Amino acid sequence: MRQLNPITVFLFSFPQYIVLSLVSCLLMLTANPVVSNANPDFPFGPGHFGPEESGLLFTIQGSNTVGARLAPAWAKDFLEAKGVQNPAIINRDKANEYRIVGTSQYDKSVYIDIAAHGSSTGFAGLLEGSADIAMSSRAIKPSEVNALKHLGDLRSFNGEHVIAIDGLAIIVNKNNTINSLTVDTIGKIFSGEIDNWRSINGKNKKITVYARDNNSGTWDTFKSLVLKKHYRLSPKAFRFESNDELSDRVAADDSGIGFVGLASVRQSKLLSVSEGESRPLKPRPLYVATEDYPLSRRLFMYAAEDQKNGHVKAFLDFVQSDIGQEKVAEIGFVSQVPLSVPAEMDQNTPEDYLAITQFAERLSINFRFGEGSAVLDNKAQRDVQRLTQYLQRPQNKDKRIQLIGFGDQKNTRSRELVLSKMRATMVKTALYKNGISTESVVGFGSWLPVADNDGASKLRNRRVEIWLYDEDVQEAIAAAKRQAEENAEKAIRDAYSISIR
Repeated sequence: MRQLNPITVFLFSFPQYIVLSLVSCLLMLTANPVVSNANPDFPFGPGHFGPEESGLLFTIQGSNTVGARLAPAWAKDFLEAKGVQNPAIINRDKANEYRIVGTSQYDKSVYIDIAAHGSSTGFAGLLEGSADIAMSSRAIKPSEVNALKHLGDLRSFNGEHVIAIDGLAIIVNKNNTINSLTVDTIGKIFSGEIDNWRSINGKNKKITVYARDNNSGTWDTFKSLVLKKHYRLSPKAFRFESNDELSDRVAADDSGIGFVGLASVRQSKLLSVSEGESRPLKPRPLYVATEDYPLSRRLFMYAAEDQKNGHVKAFLDFVQSDIGQEKVAEIGFVSQVPLSVPAEMDQNTPEDYLAITQFAERLSINFRFGEGSAVLDNKAQRDVQRLTQYLQRPQNKDKRIQLIGFGDQKNTRSRELVLSKMRATMVKTALYKNGISTESVVGFGSWLPVADNDGASKLRNRRVEIWLYDEDVQEAIAAAKRQAEENAEKAIRDAYSISIR
């Protein structure tokens, strides 16, 4: 009887749906490409308001992180793009509420109302019918999806809109000598388990904890990423509705520590953060945009899946456009417009990975998948469009594209390698359907984790990086890839050999 190749035996050990997904990807790669019709210049809907249009266009409610500055700035720019004269942001009687108002070409007042009292209030507004768009600094909860199902599937591509990337900044007073903390240590500090800076090699001072209030999506994010199920917030913590006010209190208190959105660091000191075996990172634009930074988070807007209000649909398209994303960066968050940057490596970088990437530049996009799914998530689907537009620029047309897959830890190294390469293959398929050709993919398994491999955060390790390089280094990179493949195949053979002894 003919003996099966060990790699074949290994592949047959996978669940059938995984093998079928890989076969499907390979079949799709042989099909004719589907070129995207996405227009890089957002048309903003009709150029001007009609003679019948006046008054309230739509209402936005929810996250203070999004609503304090970004949403009002977007609304003002949107009205201006629609030909409105003298659009202005007006503070209303209640704190954190704004009206963005101007005059149409028919001399009629048009306006957008914004109320920024926390993410949960946005979903409540959708439920009550008082809001057309919910702003959120966290993903919608299953209970909210169910409660709002009359608006369609708010987890769908048309219902959920990732509008910016933010880093949850851990801030202290500028005189604090601490520069870096682990996620677990931050949890212990905010729970009160560590209550003196001396315990972590700081000054002999009692720690004062500052936190956002319970309505805040920033608080929900902090609770899920830092406190998790292990810690509860100290009852001594001072709570704030406003990011800016919290940051100013920390800046004035040399024993204080707090967390805010990136746009609200202000006069405080920013700390580096690490999780599990990941290296400490500050929330620099690349690490936040790729979501490598342990406390990076997506900012969202949610609206009815089958949107009937044309102004809402036009506004959401405006937000996702390059013009809208420029405002994201201007306000202090991280834009989703792709950028390429030189590689940053350290002494712990694996040799195979370094050999492939040392002559390339990394793109500020990581592709990720829906939880428990082989389908690209909503952000990744939109990033395919963004990447298509980016590569159509004259200076990028001759760039070579290298996809590198990663994953979380599995019971064998060989399983990690296969799954990570399959993720990269799925992205390769999606790009090919949009007319983008890429080089042969590489998978590195659980190398270079960006999150702890225990618990829900391990999903962030399941990612695909994009690297760009010039044709003149193609031979060197191809040789490095062949060596990496040989090393990977050896790992699979070794694992198979050990398993049958």
